[in-house]
Amino acid sequence: MKLFFASDLHGSASAAEQIVSKFKESGADWLVLLGDLLYHGPRNAIPESYNPAAVADLLNGVADRIIAVRGNCDSEVDQMLCQFPITATWQTVLIPKHRLFLTHGHVFGPDKLPPMAPGDVLVYGHTHIPVAGQVGEHIHFNPGSTTIPRGEGVPSYGLMENNTLRVLTLLGDEELLSVVL
Repeated sequence: MKLFFASDLHGSASAAEQIVSKFKESGADWLVLLGDLLYHGPRNAIPESYNPAAVADLLNGVADRIIAVRGNCDSEVDQMLCQFPITATWQTVLIPKHRLFLTHGHVFGPDKLPPMAPGDVLVYGHTHIPVAGQVGEHIHFNPGSTTIPRGEGVPSYGLMENNTLRVLTLLGDEELLSVVL
């Protein structure tokens, strides 16, 4: 199974266009959205090409292939625009030998882990900072933000393929980080 991860679009239509295009080109089975899809949030500047309705329309075009979790900036009103569920605080994806615990990162995250077995993978967004690595008995993976990277970061997304999780730059698809499951 091949998974495509994106987080923290924050209403950027240009980021959503790139993500949907790259998802289709990648041949991934599922587009995993880790929250903060439509709204920029009160602490963030309004992103370039801010158009939440257009983001919803773009994502609705692949609604049957989306697994999504709710971010701290997502609301019940956002669900009215999206033709796929976005209000779950967490989701689980099972792959051979591993469980991926999908969450945004504001309820469960690296500092407040959900119940996890050794070898489980915490997949989250929220921080806008890419992560891919072993942390104790678990693997932590964050694809960063497509729209508002923090620190020295660049816009990024994630892919899981052939038992490897990778963070790639949105522009240029250069690998930033990876971890083997």
